[in-house]
Amino acid sequence: MNLAHLLHRQARQAPHRPAILEADRLHASYDQWAVRSARLGAALRAQGLQAGERVVLFMRNHPRYLEFMFGCWWAGLVVVPVNNKLHLREVQWIVDNAQARWAFVTRDLVAQANDLSGLDGVTDADSPQADAMLGDADGLMAFTPRAGEDTAWLFYTSGTTGRPKGVQITHRNLMTMGLGYFADVDAVSPDDAIVYAAPMSHGAGIYAVPHLMAGARHVVPASGGFDAAELFALGLQTGPISLFAAPTIVKRLVDEAAAAGYSPQRCAQSFKTIVYGGAPMYTADIQRALRVMGPLFVQIYGQGESPMTGTVLSRRHLSDLHHPRHLERIASVGVAQTPVRIRVADAQGRDMPEGEVGEVLIAGDSVMAGYWRNPEATAAAIREGWLWTGDMGSLDADGFLTLKDRSKDLIISGGSNIDPREVEEVLLTAPGVAEVSVVGAPDPEWGEVVVAFVVVAAGAAVHAQTLDAHCIAHIARFKRPRRYEFVPALPKNNYGKVLKTALREQLKA
Repeated sequence: MNLAHLLHRQARQAPHRPAILEADRLHASYDQWAVRSARLGAALRAQGLQAGERVVLFMRNHPRYLEFMFGCWWAGLVVVPVNNKLHLREVQWIVDNAQARWAFVTRDLVAQANDLSGLDGVTDADSPQADAMLGDADGLMAFTPRAGEDTAWLFYTSGTTGRPKGVQITHRNLMTMGLGYFADVDAVSPDDAIVYAAPMSHGAGIYAVPHLMAGARHVVPASGGFDAAELFALGLQTGPISLFAAPTIVKRLVDEAAAAGYSPQRCAQSFKTIVYGGAPMYTADIQRALRVMGPLFVQIYGQGESPMTGTVLSRRHLSDLHHPRHLERIASVGVAQTPVRIRVADAQGRDMPEGEVGEVLIAGDSVMAGYWRNPEATAAAIREGWLWTGDMGSLDADGFLTLKDRSKDLIISGGSNIDPREVEEVLLTAPGVAEVSVVGAPDPEWGEVVVAFVVVAAGAAVHAQTLDAHCIAHIARFKRPRRYEFVPALPKNNYGKVLKTALREQLKA
């Protein structure tokens, strides 16, 4: 079940079809992609790397990312994708923990090969060494057979509560994710193009799998990242593009469309499908996105431990304005994707009644094999075949999952549970509020009090008294923030998710 089979298959069927592009410039046809990956695999095996050993990719988004990734799989190796925002000390910890043998990097992240130690080799993606490894005509080889349960992708979690854990994602996990994409997320044709504006080290990168299955084009924007105006222009050049984006990125695309005065019809000329995830979209934001850009959106919920495969809120669900529970549905993360089952359970694993909040559990062929060299964490996360996600949520009668904040984010004030997301949803409807994040602050009398960090929209004037009155008009008085902190921006990770841990540290300071 080696994923390299997917590339080999497409190269045989349509060798001259455009495969990888940098903006609108062709980087590789499917045949060229396959040949380069096969040669790279042979070069790595010639260096003594054996099937199952680990290779780090610490790179900005780059057309060669896909060639390196599939070259590793061609040789039966395990890809270790590393967030390109990490400090070199953090990267070194991952290199050591993964017991990696080789690394592919970009010069802007690793200036000298000896900046990373303990590796047999460090190859700059734009170096003559990389050219030779991808272009050597000798040593072409058939891809190495791998079992479905063999690890393909060793993904390190963000590590916000200690050292990151290595999530062992298998060839079967990614094959399941790819096939599930067609069943639940979007149909893909060879004329389609996926754009890697979000980090290829995360979910955006593994969305290469379903688009490779369909023989579509893979596009790295010239900037190598997210630029809203660039993506609107790129879609006109290549034909409507699809992409995966965090909710904050979706919001910037919508802002760009609104500022430019684009109609939904004009937006559809640039974008085919925008899949969003990483965090739920606030109701007000997705309503605005649909109004400004039209029915281009699909929401998915998954985790690194069940990559991109949990629930889906389809284009049809988002656009069904006349459904009697439309507002509740668009505030949810949708229904279980085809390959998995979803439950909401209490701490003892008993199913919660409809509408009651518990921990979200996932089971299916997308769930990780376990944490690398961490059997204790694996045993805590996977119990009787179910992945305990740590996310809190509730299921309705139709199977729609609504996420609450993670259990660690729940605020308990005066003995009452307060869901920060509920408060955030209300504050976002207040005039002049651009962004908001709600956390609990320690309090000697109440245990915790609600604190709202608020980013004010450009040109607007917002006062705490106004926001307090707005909350009292929409939610129970005890849920309203006791403090408002007005900040220029919210701290976010590389994927656009607000770092509530950083906000709590800011409160302590």
